[in-house]
Amino acid sequence: MATPAGAGAGPKDSNSSGICIGADYPGGNIIVEDIANDTVSLRQDRRDTEGWWFYWNFRVRGAAGKTLTFSFTDKNPIGVRGPAVSTDGGASWSWLGKRAVTGASFRYRFLQNDKDVRFCLAMPYQASDLKRFLDRHATNPHLSAGTICGTRKGRPVECVHAGKLDGDPRYRILLTCRHHACEMMASYCLEGVLEAILAETDDGAWFRRNVEVMAIPFMDKDGVEDGDQGKNRRPHDHNRDYLGRSIYRSVRALRERVPKWSGGRLRLALDLHCPYIRGPHNEVIYQVGSSNAAIWAEQRKFGKVLQTVRTGPLIYRTQDDLPFGKAWNTAKNYTAGKNFSRWAGELEGVLIAATIEIPYANAAGSTVTPATARAFGHDLARAIREYLSSR
Repeated sequence: MATPAGAGAGPKDSNSSGICIGADYPGGNIIVEDIANDTVSLRQDRRDTEGWWFYWNFRVRGAAGKTLTFSFTDKNPIGVRGPAVSTDGGASWSWLGKRAVTGASFRYRFLQNDKDVRFCLAMPYQASDLKRFLDRHATNPHLSAGTICGTRKGRPVECVHAGKLDGDPRYRILLTCRHHACEMMASYCLEGVLEAILAETDDGAWFRRNVEVMAIPFMDKDGVEDGDQGKNRRPHDHNRDYLGRSIYRSVRALRERVPKWSGGRLRLALDLHCPYIRGPHNEVIYQVGSSNAAIWAEQRKFGKVLQTVRTGPLIYRTQDDLPFGKAWNTAKNYTAGKNFSRWAGELEGVLIAATIEIPYANAAGSTVTPATARAFGHDLARAIREYLSSR
C-alpha cells in the first residue's frame, strides 16, 4: 500500500534494507509505493491539483554505500538536467545530470558518508532562504520587510519594500512570485532583482533615488512550505483569483493594498513564473504577451532593452516572447478567472503588467542555477532602469 510522505507526514521505511525515504520538511513532497531490492517506486503527491503536474522533493537516509534507482510511476516528472541533489541538508544544490536518467527513472550512487541526501525536481527556495537574504541585509535602510497578511494556516505572507523608502519616489514597481507554489527557480530571480537594488552600483544608486519596489516573494505561502504543486489547484489556483471576491488571503490583501500604495506612480507589475519542465518553448526565458495592445507594445520595447543590456549567463531573446493568441496564451486559457497580469494592467499609470517565465533547468542552452537566476535578476533590474530612464 502506498504511504504518503509529504510535509508533516511520516517517511516510508524498508525494515529489511534500512532505507528511509521521507518528505517531512518544508517543501517536501513524495508518495513512496515500494522499496524492493535496489529500486524505489514512487510518485509525486498531486493533492488538490486538477490534472497532472510534476513537483516532487524528498530525502533519503540509510542508503550510504548503496546504488539505488528511483522510478516514478505517475508519468515522467524529471526535468531536462535530471534531478537536483543536495548532500548537506538542502543548503546547496547541483544538477545530477541527464546521464543519470532513463525515462522516468534516475540512478544515484550514495557515498559511504552520505547520511542524508535530498532530491528535487529543481532547486528549492523556501521561507528559510528568504529569511537568510533578509538577515544579510537587515541593517540596510533601503530594505524593509513586513507582511501583507497571514495565510489560512497561520503563516506570514512576506511583503518586501526596496529602493527609495524615504519620501515619494518617481516610480513604483510591483514584483510577485510563487502564484504557483512549485515554481521555485523564479524566486532566485526575484532575489537577484532585490540584490541589484541594494548593490553599490550605478544601477542600485539609481533605484534608491527613483524607485520603490514592493515584492511579494510567496503569493502561495502555504503551498510553498507544504510542498504543493500549486498550479491548477482546485477550485482555481492563486493566479486565477483576481476576479470577484478572491478566495485566497494573499490575493485579497494584494488587491486591496496596491491601489492605495501605488499613488498613480506604479509603472511595472511583473509576475515571475517557471514554465513546464521540458520542450522548446519551456527551455527559454520569455515574456507572456498581454492581450492589451498598448501593454504588449511596451513589453516589446522592454524586451529589446533587456536583450541589449543582458550581461549574465542566462540568455533572453525577444524572439522567444509569446504573443497573445499563440500556443497556450489565448483567451481560452483565461476563462477560469482573471490572472495577476490582467488585473495589474488595469491599475492607474501601469505601462507593463506581464508574466516572465524563467525555466527550471535550461535557458536557451545555459544552465539555470540559483547563481545564474540571480544574475538574470540583476539583468532584469538593469533593463527596468534603462526602460524607465528612456521614457
